[in-house]
Amino acid sequence: IIIFSIHAYAQRDNLTFEEIEMIRDEQELDRRMEIYVKAVDRRLMVLKNTTAANAKEIEKDSDKWGALPKGTRAELLSDIRKILDETIDKIDDVYERDPKNEWIPWSLHLLADGARRFIPELQKLKETTTDSREIGLINSSLDSCEQILETAAKIRKPDKKPKKKKQDLAF
Repeated sequence: IIIFSIHAYAQRDNLTFEEIEMIRDEQELDRRMEIYVKAVDRRLMVLKNTTAANAKEIEKDSDKWGALPKGTRAELLSDIRKILDETIDKIDDVYERDPKNEWIPWSLHLLADGARRFIPELQKLKETTTDSREIGLINSSLDSCEQILETAAKIRKPDKKPKKKKQDLAF
C-alpha cells in the first residue's frame, strides 16, 4: 500500500496549480483554449530560456499565472504534449455533446493560431536534441499541432466571436 501512495505522490501534473484553477474557473470553451495556449507558450518560453528577455511580461503575469513551470526539458516537453492532447479532447467532447455549438469553430481557430506559433518553436527544439525520448515527445506534439491545423482548415473561421448565451456557458 505504501508503494502506491509514493507512486501517486510522485506523479507530475502537466499544468501548474494556477493554470488548473483558471481552467476550473472558466467553463467557456474559448477561454479554456486561451489558457491552454498560454500554458504551452509558458513552457516554450522556459525551454527556449527566454525568461530574461520576457522578465517584464513574466512579472506582470505572475499574479494571475504564478511562477513559470519548472521541470526537466523532457518533463516540459511532456507537459506540452499532454496539454495539446487535452485541448483536442476538450473540443472533441463539446462536439460529441453538441456538434452545432458555435463556439467550436472559434475555439478551434484560436487553438490553431497557437499551433502555428508552436510548430517552428518545437522544430527548433528538435534540432537541438539527440535524446530519443525528447524527440518522441516533440514529434508527438508536432503531430497534434498538425492535427489541429488540418481540422481547422476544414472549418471556416468565424468572422467575429459568437455572443455568449446562458446555455453556452456550461462546459
